[in-house]
Amino acid sequence: MMMLTLGGCVPAGESTDVAPLPTAVAQDTAVAQDAATGTPLPTDPPAPTVAPTDTPLPTETLIPTETPAPTLPPLTLEEALEEEMQGSFNFFWEQANTDPTSPGYGLIRDRYPGSEGIASMASVGFGLTAYLIGIEKGYITYDEGYERVDKTLDTLLTMDRVEGFYFHFVSTSTGKRAWESEVSSIDSSILLMGVLTAGQYFGGEVQAKAEEIYDGVNWPWFLDPDRNMFYMAYRPEKGFEGHWDFYAEQLMMYVLAAGSDTHPIDESPYYTFTRHYAKYGEGQPFIHSWFGSIFTYQFSHAWIDFREYTDKEGVNWFDNSVEASLAHYNFATAMEKKYNTLGPDAWGLTASDGPNGYNGLYGAPPSGFDNRSHFIDDTIAPAGALGSIIFLPEQAQQALLNYYTLAQLRGPYGLNDAYNLTEDWYAPDVIGIDKGISLLMLANSQNDIVYQIIMQNEHILNGLTRLQLTKLAP
Repeated sequence: MMMLTLGGCVPAGESTDVAPLPTAVAQDTAVAQDAATGTPLPTDPPAPTVAPTDTPLPTETLIPTETPAPTLPPLTLEEALEEEMQGSFNFFWEQANTDPTSPGYGLIRDRYPGSEGIASMASVGFGLTAYLIGIEKGYITYDEGYERVDKTLDTLLTMDRVEGFYFHFVSTSTGKRAWESEVSSIDSSILLMGVLTAGQYFGGEVQAKAEEIYDGVNWPWFLDPDRNMFYMAYRPEKGFEGHWDFYAEQLMMYVLAAGSDTHPIDESPYYTFTRHYAKYGEGQPFIHSWFGSIFTYQFSHAWIDFREYTDKEGVNWFDNSVEASLAHYNFATAMEKKYNTLGPDAWGLTASDGPNGYNGLYGAPPSGFDNRSHFIDDTIAPAGALGSIIFLPEQAQQALLNYYTLAQLRGPYGLNDAYNLTEDWYAPDVIGIDKGISLLMLANSQNDIVYQIIMQNEHILNGLTRLQLTKLAP
């Protein structure tokens, strides 16, 4: 089920059995949501007249109560890393359709155990990359990974697309559009990152299929020619919806579009979206996302290694994500006495499940133009800190060890999606995109495995060049 606000597509929730978003959110305007995660993003924000204050304005009124949480003996860092990586991989391996006679073979559930029968294309993109990690880690054999990827690409080639772009949610059994969902520019981009990574890894026929999927994407079609910005979504019944007009997780989209051989764009849309600098506390200013959800500083970095690249405006996106992650860490640390969950061992506010359902407003300052756009209720998703392990290694490892002491947070696929000690609430589900960002970033933190694969791809390299992102001199 979808609802529309201010020209943006707003998924009613990541699954049909998730409660609606809370209504008591501290913001004054309706917003559009991100197509990949259900995260609200602004459409057409007003031009700022003053910079945000360094001190966040309150968006919460909750008074915490002391609620002891059942704990387990601490694991070693190596044990916790392995349990989380193996568990996250197992989600993608076990929650995919593996019926060889099914038109939905290889499609991966959006979440588990909720939303049975529903796959998200972003989950498939993360999953295709997860299989490569599984091979390199020894979880599966090369032949097992090859077969799963090869047949999944066959499914993708036969699925319904609009100008090469995929619907956000589909049936795991039929591959057909589910929930009247939108054609999603960002979900398609996440999927394509997985497709190209798998093609680069296996080569041969798998790479040929990956190229066919990628070459079929008509990137200029998804651009608003009047504003020179990508739309967020397209709905056959209504047309285009929303704009990627502010910084978020869409960096990969510009690289993919600029690197296309068949339907390329130039660099101008990449330099058109709003780049608003702000800081938290005594930290350095950085380009922030509207709601300050930490996943927005992570997703593109799961595949593209921006560490040595600077664009023509002098922006290094890796360094930007380091500052954003540090702001999240410092904010959680400052909130330690106010909340039961947040602190130096539990940080990284991000879109996730919460006590009242899926909430895309979870974030930390800076947010919006006045630090009023993020929402806090003491809910933390482990993926928030784990997805920043390449940016703040020690702080992320510290959080990981803490999470693995919480018995109710651990499940068959590693850490469940989120928890809130004030409410004594633990998410029953895992969500594919959160398991995906955790696994890919943990793998990159160990040996750059994803980077070593995809950063050899000619489309990614050509896209970076066309966007005028250049490598720093050694």
